[in-house]
Amino acid sequence: MQWLDGLIQGILLGGLYAQYALGMALMFGVMRIVNITHGDLMVLLALIGISAAASFTLGPWTTLAILVLIGAFIGYALQRVILNRVVGADPLPSLIATFGLSIALQNAMLQIWSADTRSLPGGEITQASFQIGAMFVGVLPVIVLVTATVLTGGLDAALRFTRFGRALRAAAADVEAAALTGVNPKTVYAASTAIAVAILGFAAVFQSMRATVAPADGPFQLIYAFEAVIIGGMGSIWGAFLGAMVLGISQSIGFRIDPGFGILAGHLVFLIVLAVRPQGILGKG
Repeated sequence: MQWLDGLIQGILLGGLYAQYALGMALMFGVMRIVNITHGDLMVLLALIGISAAASFTLGPWTTLAILVLIGAFIGYALQRVILNRVVGADPLPSLIATFGLSIALQNAMLQIWSADTRSLPGGEITQASFQIGAMFVGVLPVIVLVTATVLTGGLDAALRFTRFGRALRAAAADVEAAALTGVNPKTVYAASTAIAVAILGFAAVFQSMRATVAPADGPFQLIYAFEAVIIGGMGSIWGAFLGAMVLGISQSIGFRIDPGFGILAGHLVFLIVLAVRPQGILGKG
C-alpha cells in the first residue's frame, strides 16, 4: 500500500513541478532561450504574494490573480529590456545575462526579505483531504494537479492552433524567415516570456501554500524545471508535463525507500533518461 501511496503522492507532486516546467518548456524547449532566473522569478513572485497578502489581507486566490498579472509584466519587461538584445542562435549570451540577473535577484531578495522562510496562509484548504480506501489525499495537491493539467492543455493548444503559436514556432525555427513573412520576432518572444513567467505565478502561490519559500530557493526550482523539460523532451509541452510526473514519482518513491534518497532518486532518473534516450520521452530523435 505504501508504494501505491507513493505513486499517487508522486503524481500530485509532479503537478507542482509541471507548473515550474511549463514556462521553461516554452522558453528553453521552444524558443531555445536559457533563462537561469526561472526559479528566482518564481521565488520573487511568491515573496511578493506573501507580503501583499499580509499587508492587504488578501486571500490566496486574489493573490494568485495579482501574481499572474505581475508575472506577465515582469516576463514582458525581461524579454524586451534584456533577452531580446541577446537572443540568437548561440544560447550562451542569454545564459550569461540571466545568470548575472539571477545573482542580482537573489541578493535583492535577501536584502528585502532576509533569509527567513515564509509561507502563504491558505486557510482550511491546506489541511483538507479526502479518503480513498486506506489512503488520504490532500485537496490542495489535487487542485495543483488539475491546474497544471489545464495550463498544459491550454498552452499546447495555443501553440498548435492559434496565430500566436504559429508565429512563435516560425520565429523559433528561423527568425529571419519569420520576419520576412510579417512576424515581429521581438514582440512574439516578449509575449511568450510574459506567458512563461505568468505561469510561475501559479507555481508561486501553490508552492508557498504547500510549503515555504526563501530567497535562496530559486536554483532548486530551476533544476527541477530543467530536468522535467529534458526528461519529457525538448519542444514538447506535454513532454514537460510527463517529465514532471516522472520526476515527482521518482522522488516520492525514493523518499519511501529512504528519507534521504528522495531528491537523489529524481536526479538519478534524470541521468538514466539522458543516457538511454537523450531526446527525452516524447522528443524526436
